[in-house]
Amino acid sequence: MTDSKLPKGYKDMMEYGLVEALLGRRARRFFRGAEIPDGVFAYKSNYDHEPLTELEKMLVLAACAGNTSWHHMIQRAELYAPHLSNYAGAAGGRTFPSAAGFHTSKTFFTDDEGVYVLDNRDAPAFAERNEDGTLNFEDMVEEMKKQITKLQDGRLKFPPETPHIEAHNTWVVNHPGTLLVIPVADVAQHMILGLCYMLQNNFVLYDDINKCAIPGIEKYSNIVDINNVWPFTFVEQLCLTEATTELSISCYAGALMLNAIGLGGWMFDGISPFSFIGASGDPNVPGLGFRYDFKEDWAYPNPTGLEGVMESHCPPHYPDMRAAVEAVVKRKFGSGGPFNGETPGPWKDSKKVRSAAQVHDETFIECVAMQAQYVYDKFGKFPGTVPSIYVLTYLQAHHLDLEFYDKFYKPGAYLKTHSEHIEKWHGDK
Repeated sequence: MTDSKLPKGYKDMMEYGLVEALLGRRARRFFRGAEIPDGVFAYKSNYDHEPLTELEKMLVLAACAGNTSWHHMIQRAELYAPHLSNYAGAAGGRTFPSAAGFHTSKTFFTDDEGVYVLDNRDAPAFAERNEDGTLNFEDMVEEMKKQITKLQDGRLKFPPETPHIEAHNTWVVNHPGTLLVIPVADVAQHMILGLCYMLQNNFVLYDDINKCAIPGIEKYSNIVDINNVWPFTFVEQLCLTEATTELSISCYAGALMLNAIGLGGWMFDGISPFSFIGASGDPNVPGLGFRYDFKEDWAYPNPTGLEGVMESHCPPHYPDMRAAVEAVVKRKFGSGGPFNGETPGPWKDSKKVRSAAQVHDETFIECVAMQAQYVYDKFGKFPGTVPSIYVLTYLQAHHLDLEFYDKFYKPGAYLKTHSEHIEKWHGDK
């Protein structure tokens, strides 16, 4: 998009300071077209619902999950030096960090027009960095658009009522005119990558629920100290926490962008993740439509994937855990992977760097797969104690109704970017 076609506010956004964004971050929920029917903040907006423009949507999404060129890798790990540390799952980087470069999440979003997925998890760098380390933001946004797929027409369907939405959010979340961004993690894949990490660092799982070693683990005593164990509930909690951090920082980056553009909104977790992903059990609340399983001895349903869109690395999307592990290994070492010598990169000799990684051999794959299969067989799902697919943190963006804040708040409740947004981004209104 040429400068002549960009709104006046775009230049201000590009020059907006990080400290300003940090200090100005605040949940600003009341949007144009909103209504609080009762209580101390009872108020009905004098404006109609006003959806974000296409440009505004893309800028928010780019902040949440845009590609930021090549991942730089972890340069050394003492236990298997001089081989390159080979934990990462993706060669490209995004606007948010991911534990050891695992990058297992994809970004869904919905507005009045439809439900979409941004799938750039394994995308190569959209561009090489300039000599001063910069990238062209407009080019990044344009490239990102190519990686968006529309999944269905119309806003994501789930009712604005409890128990699907927490009581304090029913009046505001996913209403007409709003953009809702939903990063989703494949915790099953994260767990497989975690098992690879453990084996590379001389650890294996221990079943601390049933108080036993993984049957058959002694077969691998030639490659790992089988007495050097991590309790598997700890490993699963660690993987879930790492994946959740990935999702949350994605939303936080988007929240800072709201200030730079002058949009309202906030990051939050006040939606039932099961309703949102489609595992509520209510056919009238399809959510994202992910497949899920449920057993009597499980406290919650276990979502596993959306066919052809995002399938977690476990059955039924793979015939067994061996196949799921092989898919992860292919992601790491196959075409376009971070440890494939033919994948470009940020180094002067990228082929040499990427080829320095130790490839997971048959014994390594077999050991990881055996541990993963034990968990699946013992607990009926993988991971065994946390969800295979996970949603927690969301970002909503909308046009702020300044009149609400002028009525109830002292000056300073919103920023200069908010007060100037309509003029600078919608000059014809």
